Amino acid sequence: MIERIRRATAPGRGVRLGIGDDCAWVYHSTGSSLITADLLIEGVHFNLKWTSLFALGYKSLAVNLSDIAAMGGVPAYAILSLGIPPRLDSKHIDEFYRGFNRLAKNCGVALVGGDTNLAESLIISVCVIGHPPARPVGRKGAKAGDDIYVTGTLGDSALGLELLRKRLPSARQGAIAQLLARHRQPTPRLAAGSFLAKENLATAMIDISDGLLQDLSHVCEASNIGAIIWNERLPLSRAYRTMVGSDRTSYALSGGEDYELLFCARARKRARLESLPARTEVKITRIGRCVAARRGISVLDSSGKPLALQSKGHDHFKKQ
Repeated sequence: MIERIRRATAPGRGVRLGIGDDCAWVYHSTGSSLITADLLIEGVHFNLKWTSLFALGYKSLAVNLSDIAAMGGVPAYAILSLGIPPRLDSKHIDEFYRGFNRLAKNCGVALVGGDTNLAESLIISVCVIGHPPARPVGRKGAKAGDDIYVTGTLGDSALGLELLRKRLPSARQGAIAQLLARHRQPTPRLAAGSFLAKENLATAMIDISDGLLQDLSHVCEASNIGAIIWNERLPLSRAYRTMVGSDRTSYALSGGEDYELLFCARARKRARLESLPARTEVKITRIGRCVAARRGISVLDSSGKPLALQSKGHDHFKKQ
């Protein structure tokens, strides 16, 4: 659907990157900007039984900042619009804005406007405008032979959501709390994205919102490549291993809302990439390599055999 919309839309004046990437990149009389927007709908993207309004406000901004990070940019301004159901009063909305503004302050983002209206359920629309690096990193640019990396750990958010859907066990509360925190208040990897762009290290980049394999497929399609992922190298947190073990990697492969960065880089730049954790306080893991497009995307086990994959990740328009 997005591709049909893109083909039917005429390119605008000053548009360097438009529909189809993490952000639009536009030129104007005073320079250029990155622009991104996300829509969060109650009952589709969140359940208020499972999260506080403070955490929801925080996350609403975080998912947009993650898009700016995926282009290597620095966020600057936000516009927030809300459709508010009658059951929420001003105190509820104050709590939402308190979470939103907490992250905005931490990341140097100014909330400059928006809109409010009555709605049957809570609807959140956020637009963030940011400053691009000299060369924003898009999804197109990876080549066969490039390494594939991710920041942080994978699968924590999806596993946290699964625990929310079920009765929480009485034991292992520490691990559960860590997983729930990763789901409710993700960390946009702004410093890592900016460093990768400024140092010209990433050839292609995307944030992991719909699952590793799903978002990797967007990079592969844009760059006309395939990919091999080594299952045993997927970075799993201690909390993840505590709850489901290291052999069950389905949440890491297909679970969404990690908001880590997936990026590709030339193999010759491995040594320079070793400085990324010290510079940005987030670890990176080399999890695979880019191959010819005809080979598609495969995940290999420890013996080098392809795994049978039941799901590639979240599809917004697929019946769940």
